[in-house]
Amino acid sequence: MRLPRLLPLLVMIAATAPARAEISEQSESGFTVSFKQRVAATPDQVWAALVQPSRWWSKDHSWSNDAKNFSLDPQAGGCFCERWGGNSVEHARVIFVKPGAQLRLSGALGPLQGEALTGVLTFSLKADGKATIITADYVVGGHARFPLKDVASAVDGVIGAQVKTLAGLFPPAG
Repeated sequence: MRLPRLLPLLVMIAATAPARAEISEQSESGFTVSFKQRVAATPDQVWAALVQPSRWWSKDHSWSNDAKNFSLDPQAGGCFCERWGGNSVEHARVIFVKPGAQLRLSGALGPLQGEALTGVLTFSLKADGKATIITADYVVGGHARFPLKDVASAVDGVIGAQVKTLAGLFPPAG
């Protein structure tokens, strides 16, 4: 099987990603990466940051190389989009919103977008005393022109890095 040209890029991303999530499930047809972080903030404070991806999504994982170009419309059917110049990309579509508690997006992110894959990224916020536990689960499945197990580690690093940056907007919870 011939691997697409994007596979080396994904391997490079995995090698340079500063944070790792956890590959919680993996099979020939897909994988799940999960990440948890506890922060000293209320769920509403975390939610306010979550719906502003330009504050926490890395420019290194954008098409425009500028995180300021990201936007998210937090309502069903809303877009997690990136717009610059005359260009635009829909990274994912909002499919579930419960403010202060859960945001679910549907989309194959980055280089996965060119494959026949489905990705569902769920952010859950749970109060834990005076802290909030941020959980992100990204479930990817479908058909690709390469073995999905070969990119799970790279996707794991990318999602982990984004959640770590989101959590970094708040003090760590003790």
